Amino acid sequence: MDILFLLIPFSVVLVLLILGGLWWAVDRGQFDDVQREGERILHDD
Repeated sequence: MDILFLLIPFSVVLVLLILGGLWWAVDRGQFDDVQREGERILHDD
C-alpha cells in the first residue's frame, strides 16, 4: 500500500509531462500540414 503513495505522484507527473510535450508540439506547428508530409514520399524530387 505504501508504494501507491510513490506511484500516484509519479504517474501524475508523467501525464503532465506528456501533455506538456503535446502542447509544445502543437504550439510549435508540428501538426499544421500533415497532408503534404504524407504525400511528399510519393513525389519524385
